[in-house]
Amino acid sequence: MSKESIFSDLNNLEVVTATSDKYGDAFGFTEEEVFAAMDAFGLEDKQGVKEWYNGFIFGKAKDIYNPWSVLNYLDKKKVDIYWADTSSNSLVGKLIREGDEGLRSSFGILLAGGRLVTAMDEQIIYDQLDGSEEAIWSLLVAGGYLKVVEHEEYRTGYVTAPKYGLELTDLEVIVMFQKMVRGWFSSVRREYNGFIKALLLDDLDGMNAYMERVARQTFSFFDTGRYVQPERFYHGFVLGLMVELQDRYRITSNRESGLGRYDIMLEPLSLEDPGVVIGFKVFDPKKEKDLKETVENALAQIREKRYETGLQMRGIPAERIRRYGFAFAGKAVLIG
Repeated sequence: MSKESIFSDLNNLEVVTATSDKYGDAFGFTEEEVFAAMDAFGLEDKQGVKEWYNGFIFGKAKDIYNPWSVLNYLDKKKVDIYWADTSSNSLVGKLIREGDEGLRSSFGILLAGGRLVTAMDEQIIYDQLDGSEEAIWSLLVAGGYLKVVEHEEYRTGYVTAPKYGLELTDLEVIVMFQKMVRGWFSSVRREYNGFIKALLLDDLDGMNAYMERVARQTFSFFDTGRYVQPERFYHGFVLGLMVELQDRYRITSNRESGLGRYDIMLEPLSLEDPGVVIGFKVFDPKKEKDLKETVENALAQIREKRYETGLQMRGIPAERIRRYGFAFAGKAVLIG
């Protein structure tokens, strides 16, 4: 069998991709079908089921539910990870873990609930996966891990590839990837928990001590080297560390608030916890004398752009909002 060939018994097939309109509502259950089935089974948690299993988009067909997960939910009568646990997901984990810094930092943005805008090859070929980031995103879309929320078409007179807006499919997939990331950091779990504890206690010495002890080990594992966009790598790395806080905070990244777009915001699920705004800056030797000045510039940007506005609008008083500046120069890190 061959996609494009004249020398195989089955060839030149039409490929129906996630952005194709053909058969859009045939790849899963529609919301109407799911809610009707829940009524028949006497189940009422429609909002919970929508958050967990509604995320697939095929062409113009939206609100397509994962059929395997829905059937298991109807049988067991509780939301849980059903479809994501039907395989080991080892290939997906390997490609992300061993990818370059750009891919990993982009994945960190997705994990925080953000949207990735990128070129992508929908006509995926397996042997391209080791060398093409676009092919990896295509695999994740084809496998149901990512959904295409918007995309461009090829336009006359333009030679650049169209861009796609990608997000993690639904809560089931998000929880699966959170478990996967925690597994990657299991070898430094004691230090990882130490960082989270220091953050919650507003312990700058503890946060900096964590980075000094673990940065070399972890960054070496990810083969940081010299980066064209080092800020993106550190952004993704810190987002990965924040996964442990998902039960206490709504973690968002690169969203508009105040007069600009913040890097990371932690919105507490309980008003007993403080709100947190984090800004990243890479040391610029032409403008700054040391990392301390870089931290001051990161904090100044947070204040000037009023990134905390989003937290205040949600009822969090100014005195309960913390601001942190992360400064980086190679593997040297300073948090203030």
